[in-house]
Amino acid sequence: MEYVERNLAPPLPSATVLLLRDQAAGLEVFLLKRHGLSDVLGGAYVFPGGKRDRDDLELTARLDQPLAALQASLGEPELAPDEAGALYIAAVREVFEETGVLFAQVASAGARRAWSALREGRRFEEVLDLVGTRLDTSGLVPWSRWITPIGGAVIRKRFDTRFFVAAVPHDQEPVHDEHEAIEGIWLSPRSALQRYWAQDMQFAPPQIMSLAHLSRFTSVAGVLADARSRPPPLVQPEPFEADGIRFVCYPGDERHPLPERAMPGPTRLCWRNGRFEPEGGLQALLS
Repeated sequence: MEYVERNLAPPLPSATVLLLRDQAAGLEVFLLKRHGLSDVLGGAYVFPGGKRDRDDLELTARLDQPLAALQASLGEPELAPDEAGALYIAAVREVFEETGVLFAQVASAGARRAWSALREGRRFEEVLDLVGTRLDTSGLVPWSRWITPIGGAVIRKRFDTRFFVAAVPHDQEPVHDEHEAIEGIWLSPRSALQRYWAQDMQFAPPQIMSLAHLSRFTSVAGVLADARSRPPPLVQPEPFEADGIRFVCYPGDERHPLPERAMPGPTRLCWRNGRFEPEGGLQALLS
């Protein structure tokens, strides 16, 4: 990953979904490894997601909930209701395009049929017409909102990303699309962070901090209950430099303008070894 000093581009509205499941050993999250030639976090592991497309605004009639309810769930009163709906559409569409998992009022056989049609080149709207379904937003719960800083990032594009958490639908199994992603893997949040610390996996700061947050939970139900109990926090990282070391800090840090924490874990990461790391090492992420 490359450290980006400054980027004045406006952030692109985006959506990401943390797909979760319960296993005998505990909570697991699905991760995709980006193709090394990807223009966004090539070679890194990410949660499924991407930017909101113009067409997403035209599909809000497919949603199962009123736009006003979706706007309220995001905790952004300044956001237009149709834009809130489009972000939910983007979340469902991106997960489907990248993993084959479809959050819709359709049986698993219908989801597989839809995935086959998408792989044949059908557009998302055409796929929905084919299986005759409405999208199911009830399983997507807003988790956080991250806005890429102007400086001190590891991507050259800026994103305004709404993170959602969701249990993987019954009888559906995510895969990787073999195009943008070259691997898909289920891991416990703790195992993912341990592999990151051993330099076996690359993560950008939002993934690092989100995994640290998830590592506090033992079940999907616990994650969803926590997400539903609070408005999704806005995380606007603040980069700074001290003693020749580059840092990015988060709400609650003494160098951040917001004094109240937005999430558990360390309040800052430093740029070291070609990646962002917590000053207190792996234990700072897990304790």
